[in-house]
Formats: sequence, structure tokens, C-alpha cells
Amino acid sequence: MGNFIGKAVKRREDARFLKGAGTYTDDIKLPKMTQSAFVRSPYAHAKILSIDITEAEKADGVVAIFTGKDPCGDYGVPCGWQVDFKNGETMREPKHPLLAKDKVKHLGEAVAIVIAETLEQARDAAELVEVDYEELPAVTNPLKAMEKDAPLVHDEWEDNAAFDWCIGNDRAEVEAALEKAHHVTVMEYRNQRLAPNAMEPRSYIADYDVNGDRYTLYTSTQNPHLIRLLLCAFALGIPEHKVRIVSRDVGGGFGSKIYHYTEEALLTWASKEIGRPVKWTSDRSEAFLTDAHGRDHVVKSKMGFDKDGKIVAHLTDEYCGMGAYLSTFAPAVPTYLHGTLFQGVYTTPLIHLNVTAPFTHTVPVDAYRGAGRPEATYLLERIISKGAQEMGMDPVEIRLKNFIPPFDGVEQEGYQTQVALQYDSGNYERALKKALDKLGYEDFRKEQKKAREEGRLLGVGISTYIEGCGIAPSAVVGALGARAGLYEVGQVRVQPTGKVSVFTGSHSHGQGHETVFAQFVADKLGIDMADVEIEHGDTDQVAFGMGTYGSRSLSVGGSAIIKSIDKILEKGAKIAAHKLEAAEDDLEYANGKWTVKGTEKSVSFGDVALTAYVPHNYPEGLEPGLDFSSFYDPGNFTYPFGTHIAVVEVDKDTGKVELQRFVAVDDVGNIMNPMIVDGQIHGGVAQGVGQALLEEVVYDEGGQMITGSYMDYAMPRADDLPMIETDNTVTPCPHNPLGVKGAGEAGAIGSTPAVVNAVVDALAHLGVTDIQMPLKPQTVWKAMQN
Repeated sequence: MGNFIGKAVKRREDARFLKGAGTYTDDIKLPKMTQSAFVRSPYAHAKILSIDITEAEKADGVVAIFTGKDPCGDYGVPCGWQVDFKNGETMREPKHPLLAKDKVKHLGEAVAIVIAETLEQARDAAELVEVDYEELPAVTNPLKAMEKDAPLVHDEWEDNAAFDWCIGNDRAEVEAALEKAHHVTVMEYRNQRLAPNAMEPRSYIADYDVNGDRYTLYTSTQNPHLIRLLLCAFALGIPEHKVRIVSRDVGGGFGSKIYHYTEEALLTWASKEIGRPVKWTSDRSEAFLTDAHGRDHVVKSKMGFDKDGKIVAHLTDEYCGMGAYLSTFAPAVPTYLHGTLFQGVYTTPLIHLNVTAPFTHTVPVDAYRGAGRPEATYLLERIISKGAQEMGMDPVEIRLKNFIPPFDGVEQEGYQTQVALQYDSGNYERALKKALDKLGYEDFRKEQKKAREEGRLLGVGISTYIEGCGIAPSAVVGALGARAGLYEVGQVRVQPTGKVSVFTGSHSHGQGHETVFAQFVADKLGIDMADVEIEHGDTDQVAFGMGTYGSRSLSVGGSAIIKSIDKILEKGAKIAAHKLEAAEDDLEYANGKWTVKGTEKSVSFGDVALTAYVPHNYPEGLEPGLDFSSFYDPGNFTYPFGTHIAVVEVDKDTGKVELQRFVAVDDVGNIMNPMIVDGQIHGGVAQGVGQALLEEVVYDEGGQMITGSYMDYAMPRADDLPMIETDNTVTPCPHNPLGVKGAGEAGAIGSTPAVVNAVVDALAHLGVTDIQMPLKPQTVWKAMQN
């Protein structure tokens, strides 16, 4: 019994997935359920002159058709984070309507919903809806959106800025330091827009029960309670006790299923209107057009160094596209999740970041795996490598010169950055040196030299990253504009037989919660993992929790569960002491039983559980039962870090990049299950490599998406990746009871600059100092020719 923490236990949930027995939203079939299809705008920006549904209403199987002229057109979904202008002006927050009424503002925006008996009938009828548009000029580039003559996304304001924001030291002081710097490295680039592409597309079923005046929404979401809060309090005005949100198995999210989408609210409203359940499942084309995208930053940056290669100042201006509306967490991504990581792992004494966040005629942007931290890491790790190249320094040497010294957050205080955050613990040099040893860095440099003599283009790229995850205390984020708390709930219910049910607000959509949570619960209670069941994803079962995103599940959700376990053991000790006729202080708990110290007298966890529910011989004044809930509000972010190293070979004739090796040494604090952590790193690295080499959402000047299918949007495949070589260092987090840090996003944060640095390194002797992502063969070939 017990001793499960740190073991590579196979995932329990995989049994049902491997057998095809998972329950995804699209698998659910309800009595009298209808199907729906949307009529979506073929333009990025246009007036809606008229919508004619006459022929569509006559089509076979049609139950109802709604447009923005119906009452649903008066509702909209909210933004969940407010970031005001530097001058104090309130953030511009346009209404995001459930159906566009007068204008469409991005390609694919819905103007009508058709509900029919079957999906085929709904789609056929949707094609009969006639919409007359007047196309208008559009703008899709965030930098161009701020030009004086740019088309306005929202006519009520004089320009396209949703807000602007800055962080760090005084700009004039940073500029002065750059003027005096021995060397200044300049970078200008676009961190391109990405589509999330989860395996399971978004899917919703709304079901209104007229007898109970109650709604149930089955949804493929990462955070059921947050969706209920936004749907009820802000979108439709329904009392929360009248709404149940159910999210069962979810086939991937990567952030794109955090947000409250218009379709969720619209189907909920429509189910009451027609008195029947309504279902919608996105197809892949709709997913490209309507799922919130990631990244989309235009960046202009300068980093100054002294003659020894020490960083003296860093100044950056960014234009971060928001899309046509503000998605749930969108304003936080380029600000508090991005700018606060501009210290990186370096002792940079002066930092200033200025962000302008314009609306564009594109689908809204929001958090995508890493959410602001990959963008910060990409800039820091590219510009420091570029600086090393320009100054003739080795990329390892320049990092070692600038690293923050080791600190554990206990004996040495946390490290206070120039950009608000205080890091919890870190040893960045140790992770770098371990990765270099694993790679065989010196031997590689010799191999690279020999390869160049043979006409082969080998390169190595280093990325030393840090991220902030498990978002910080509710009071802090509330002061920064969050419109919800960011705590988590954990309920531990011990059954009379000693079996344990755990109810968590952390939702699992691939992370392995059912395994890892059971591991540490079983370990702490000294029972078998088979005796622990993990429940999540149903707002009628679980107390109010905030869901899964930002690598928070174990550090925040797990900590809430630990608090409840502590309460279980505290109460259990009182019952055990009574049964053993001993003082509580004389007992010790281990291996699933309470024992009187220095004796063999003991009572098992199961015996205490039964006594709690059959309290015939029970401590006076103690309530029966053994069931506790706890809420955990984190004291700080956790700060995972690490070193990623990529080795590439570039084909000199075609520019094609072959990723030959990838080494990832990550520090995620204490590790509950190394196999699952490795899996998280592997998945993140695949996504980061995808951005570096392949993926990009492209809109043309008129706002048409020209990468709206897998024919044009290149996703990484198995043969694009080598075997990923993983390892770790362990620097425990000092402020949560498990000592854990986040792991889910690390791979996507460290990998992208490592790969780009490697390609630039391969071509450095040709005079190449930078290449714009994605590094497709033609892009790399052109860089070689220039």
C-alpha cells in the first residue's frame, strides 16, 4: 500500500480510450435531440443587408431557424479579463453577439442557426438561407490595424486599439542604457498566428427541462464551472442553480476549450425556445474559422550588452492582435501572462515592454498552449542567441554570464524580477549543464566543423526557458483585471468501506488526472490506488472549481485535495485515538493505519472509516462521517524552467530542415509520475516544433483565410520528430504542499526557439542571423541565397 508518488504508473483512463469506450460530447444521444448547422459569413467585414429564410424554413426536417433579428441577437458572450489603457481609459470591450445582426467582423462569424431533425437536413437547409452582404475593407495584420487609415473593426471608436499596456522600468531609463551599451542587438519579426487543432472538435448539446425549468449543457470544455458562471451571470442571465454543465471525455484542448463560445450560449437559449435538445459539433473547416487562435504578435525589440556580454537593458514594442472580439482570457495573454516573463532566467537590470492590442478582422485570439510565455521565451532566447552571434560569443557562454544565481526560495529568498513577479526557486545553470552533457555539446561542435568542411549544414540551438503557471492568488489577479477567482476545489469523500471518492474542479482532457491524483491520494492515505476514484467534469457533482489551464492542475487542484486529505487524517486520528484508548499525540499514521507509538496496537484506515459512518463507539461531540471539501488559492505562480537543445541539418539545395536530435531537461519541481511528465513534454515539444517549422494561419489582405484546411496548414507528423531525449532536475516549489510546478506547457515554451536557433546556427557561417517562422524550405532557402 502507498509509495505511489514518483512511480511511472500507467494511465488508468487509457483502458477505455484504447477500447473506444470513451464518452465524448458527440457520442451523447438524447431523446428527441435535434441537430444544428450555422450560416457563416464568407467575408471578413461586411454589412448584412438582409437575411431571407423563406425557402430554408420549407426544407425537410427543419424545426427552427434563428437570426440576429431574433431575441438571441441581443445576447453576447463576455470577456473575463480587463486590461485598461495606460492613460486610465477603460478597455474597449465590444459586444460579442451570439449571432451577428448588422455587420460581420470576421470570416466565419455566424449570422443564422438552422435546427433540424438530422444533421444532413440542417446543413441542406442552411444552404438555402440567402444573405445579402455589402463587403467592406478589412485589416488582418495587428501592426497595420494601428495605421491611421486602417479600416475600423468597431465603428464606435476612433481607432482599433482594444487597450495598450506597459511593464518594467521607466522607458527613458532603458533607452538611455541602450544608448550607452557596448553592443545592441535588434530583432523585428512576427510570432505567427496558430490554429489549435485538437483531435476532438468543439461539440455542444443543450437540453432544457420544462418540468424543472432547468438547463443541462454538455460541452467539450476545459472548465465546466467557469462556463456556467459566464453563461449564467453574463451571457443569458439564467440563475446558476438552474444550469448544469457536463464535460465528460475531451479530446484535447491546448487552451482552445477554456473559453466561453457563442455557440454554447446560443444552443442553451435555443433549447428552451424549441423545447427539445439541440446539438452542434464543429467540422474541421469551422474549427479553423471559429476556434480561438493563438500568438499573432508583431515584435520590435532591442537588447543591449556590455563588452563582456552581460545584458544591460532590454526594450520591446509589440502589436498583439486580439481578433474581432475579446475572447475570455485574451487581454491577459500579451500582458500579465507575457510581459511578466520578460526577465527570463537572466539578471537583466533594466526592462521595458510596451504592448498595443488592436482589433483585427480575424477570429479572436486567446491562450494557446503556454499563453504568452512561449512568445516571451521565443524573443528572449532568439535575441540573446543573435547577440552572441553578433559579438562572436558561444551561446552557452553568454547564458552562463547572465543567469540568475541558484536559489531555493527557503534559505535564499525568491528572486524579484524587474517585471512584477517573484520567482519561487530555480537553478538554471544546473539544467543547462545537464542538457549539454546529455547532448555531448563539445563533441557536436567538432562534428559540426567537420560537416561544414564536407558541405553539410549542421546546427545546434539552445533555449533556456522559464514560465509562470498555476496562476497566482485571486486577490492579486483580481487587482490585475481578472473577473473570476483562480483557486481550485478538492473534495475527499471516504466511503464506509474505506474506499475514497475524490471530486475535483480540475478537468482532465489528456493530462492523466485520473492516474496522478489517485497516485498521491493513495500515497498520502496509505491505501491502494484501486481504492481511489477521481470524479470531475459535472457541476452538479463537484463544488465550484476553476478548471484546467495554465499548467495548474497539480499545483492548485492537487493542493486543494491535499488540504482535504489533511482534514481526513486529522479527524481520523480522533476516531482512532478513541478506539485505541490513547491520546492523539501518541499516535502515528503510516501504511494505512494509526499505531500507538512504541507498540503494536493499531487501527486501520478502513476500520476508522466504518466507525465514522457507524458511530456506535465514537468520540463524544464529534460529527459522524469522513468527508471534507477544501479550496486552495495559490500563494504565487509556480516557475518551471529548463533547457531545450535542438540539432538540425539543413539541406543546402532545398532548404528543408531535418530535426536530428532534441534534448529536453526540465525542472517541474517534485515529480508525481515521470512517465506522464515525459508524455506532457513530448506533446509540448511537438507543438513547439510545429510552430518553428510548419504551422501558420494566413489571412490575405481581404481577410480570407488561405490556410483553412490541412492541405494548407501543415501539422507536424511522426517523421518530423526524432526520439525526444528527456531528463530533469528537481527544484521543489516552496509554497505548495506537493512541491510541484507545472509541466503541461513546458515543451511548447522551450522548444520553438531551440529549433530556430539551431537552423540559424547551421547557416551562421553564410551570414544568416535571423529567419522568420515558420521555417519552411522555401523560407530557409531564400535566407541562404541572401
